[in-house]
Amino acid sequence: MKKISLVTACYNEENNIPQLYNRVITVMNQLPHYDYELIFVDNVSTDNSTALYHQLTQQDPRVHALLIARNTGNSQTSFMAGMQYASGDAVILFDGDLQEPPEIIPQFIERWEAGYDVVYGVRKKRKESLPRRVCYFVFYRMFKLLSYLDIPLDAGDFGLMSKRVVDVIKQLPEKDLYLRGLRAWAGFKQTSIFYEREARFAGVTSNSFFGNVYWVKKAIINFSYKPLEFVSRIAFGSASITSCLAAFYLYRHCTVGSPNGFPTLLMFIFIFGTLQLLALAILAEYIARIFHEVKGRPPFIVANVMHHPVISNTMQPFNQKEHYATSPKSTQGTS
Repeated sequence: MKKISLVTACYNEENNIPQLYNRVITVMNQLPHYDYELIFVDNVSTDNSTALYHQLTQQDPRVHALLIARNTGNSQTSFMAGMQYASGDAVILFDGDLQEPPEIIPQFIERWEAGYDVVYGVRKKRKESLPRRVCYFVFYRMFKLLSYLDIPLDAGDFGLMSKRVVDVIKQLPEKDLYLRGLRAWAGFKQTSIFYEREARFAGVTSNSFFGNVYWVKKAIINFSYKPLEFVSRIAFGSASITSCLAAFYLYRHCTVGSPNGFPTLLMFIFIFGTLQLLALAILAEYIARIFHEVKGRPPFIVANVMHHPVISNTMQPFNQKEHYATSPKSTQGTS
């Protein structure tokens, strides 16, 4: 019997967790030929989520909960922690806000059984505000244009990866994670499933405008050289224009005397100064990520693992790589 690991990233989702659990269990019970586990990964929630994890893990041995020690500010580290812990033949990732419908999980599994190692969900429609829809539309197309990878349009983290793809991603030493990019980089046979992204079932999103700007920078800088190439073009263009201006002013000085063009010259100084600052800003983004990777700090620390007491004495310790860390509590269940 093949096993499916369902990994959900949660932050302050106490009003969504019971409904998410019920919907996932209902879907998986319709697939009696598969074993499964549901892994909640909590990014230091401040609501009553921990008590709900405790209740679910006590009543259902298929449910586990990983509690991250420090809020990492994004779901990527939560997904990676769940992938490190997962023991299934395939892993399905989705957020805990129920915007991704669990009801299409059987379609993911069907495509996986047909021979695909990666099955990602493509959002054909979003139940969100018009400005958000426009921004997401523009981002995915800009990212595809700039990236050196073939990035699928409108595809988020929601999707299935086979064990061998998960194992490849787990071996990567990267700390600044962007899983949908790593998923495309890994290759293998990939396909898509179209779905309609729902509005949040309950609660308020933690994604702010500036948070989304951070995601844009992360995606482009991690998977594109185009900004650096843009800096090179700026330097070449600036040098060419400066050389032409120098030749022009030298010619004017030799033929008609010193030219009267101080305002024009000042304007060019401002323009080139702005371009230089832009180039430095782009370089700083890349250098900051190099600095982050070189330090080698783990992207997450698991403070505790909650699971059913019946299996607490038979489970293996949390699967940790040298670049991922756990606290001593993480090797035992909470009962």
